[in-house]
Amino acid sequence: MAAILWLIAGIVLAAAEMLTGDLTLLMLGVAALGTAGISAAADLPLWGDALVFAAVSGVLFLGVRPVLRRRFGTPPPLPTNADALPGKSGLVLEEIAEHSGRIKLDGEVWTARPLDPADVYEAGVTVYVMKIDGATAVVWKGP
Repeated sequence: MAAILWLIAGIVLAAAEMLTGDLTLLMLGVAALGTAGISAAADLPLWGDALVFAAVSGVLFLGVRPVLRRRFGTPPPLPTNADALPGKSGLVLEEIAEHSGRIKLDGEVWTARPLDPADVYEAGVTVYVMKIDGATAVVWKGP
């Protein structure tokens, strides 16, 4: 009977992990499932089940959870795609004004607009990308 309760607790805890994403409930759920298996095989008393649960939980929290958090919990080390463009320089291909302009940025042609709407940048000038707004590079000539 105790094995069935541990099994139900394990399934409920593992399912509840989907709401948190912290891997805490998953570790407790796996520990409860392990305890259910050992309890069914060995027919331990309740205090024995508690010791098994504590031991398995400790191993999972100290050994498995940190590895999983390092593997799945960190963002990519380098920004990619449009996130990598701010701070880069580009060459003005067509005059950049408030509503028009094009730059060459990392080998690609981008539409561009100045950071300050009053600025106008002539063709051939080097500008710096301040941010990406949709498919438009917001640029600044710099000091």
